[in-house]
Amino acid sequence: MTSSPAWLPYALGSAAFAALTAIFAKIGLEGIDSDFATLLRTVVIVAVLGVFVATTGKWRDPFALPSRSVLFLVLSAFATGASWVCYFRALKIGDASKVAPVDKLSVVLVALFAVAFLGERPAAREWLGIGMVAAGVLVLSIKR
Repeated sequence: MTSSPAWLPYALGSAAFAALTAIFAKIGLEGIDSDFATLLRTVVIVAVLGVFVATTGKWRDPFALPSRSVLFLVLSAFATGASWVCYFRALKIGDASKVAPVDKLSVVLVALFAVAFLGERPAAREWLGIGMVAAGVLVLSIKR
């Protein structure tokens, strides 16, 4: 058996932390407006990442970065912000066990967007997994 790709531990960590995000956020949203909660969360993230980047010596002059990279990172930030606002609003009024899996429809959309915009070509095995995620989201979103 070959070793895991280098990205896999980070992807698994992302999944675990995303799961904790949903649980902690659902509890933390009690008695707080979801938009304000998103702002508070963002401030904490900026502070923690600022310390991390500074202490690891990874700071770079933002004005020296390629303009195309900056443009797409800014667009990514807007998309992230919109995603977080929607996610926190959904968590405020819905069950975390339903909201979080539907949020993972992003897995399907990423695959479709990667094909359309990045020229990626997932293999049949990957499409099967992507289809299973889509089916799971469909099952969770159907009212009983």
